[in-house]
Amino acid sequence: MRIFVALDLDEAIRERIQKVVEQIRTTAPDARWISSESLHVTLKFIGEQPDAVIPRIENLLRSIQAKPFQVTFTGTGFFPTPRAARVLWIGIEGADALTGLAKNIDESLAKIGIPKEDRAFSPHLTLARTRGGSGAPGRRKDDKFNRQFARLQEFLATHPAAEFGTMTAREFFLYRSQLSSKGSQYTKIARFDLQPAIT
Repeated sequence: MRIFVALDLDEAIRERIQKVVEQIRTTAPDARWISSESLHVTLKFIGEQPDAVIPRIENLLRSIQAKPFQVTFTGTGFFPTPRAARVLWIGIEGADALTGLAKNIDESLAKIGIPKEDRAFSPHLTLARTRGGSGAPGRRKDDKFNRQFARLQEFLATHPAAEFGTMTAREFFLYRSQLSSKGSQYTKIARFDLQPAIT
């Protein structure tokens, strides 16, 4: 089973993002746009795991203690660079709490042999990817100038940064990812409340 850990979005934020996407997607018609119902903030990509390991993962995630925190979605950008853009993303404020939660998840899952991340956590919300390109944020040897996002970049440069709103993160989820002809399909398989440590 291919799995990952992520925050879901409040419906109001999802709707604001969808309205902006409807305005801009014609400027990058060749990109692969993420459907509004699939939007999430990845905290840890785990990858393929045997079904028998899933209960152990759920138990570890259930033991994580962290306070609810606010997350603000604002502005857009491109990975790895605007010139060699492969990913359009929405920025996230509230990164300290988000980074702390991601680190806690990463360290907890390492106890059962799931490899730790080898690069710093970079909180973002992916909106679109270039076709044929990796969705990873880091630079790659085969990165080169591409024009799939050129018209979109021109549009964004002449418009004020979009503000999508603020939500309070009170829970996170374990998701299953299934590849299909329509792209990846995400299904929540477990929910975990954010709650501070009892002292």
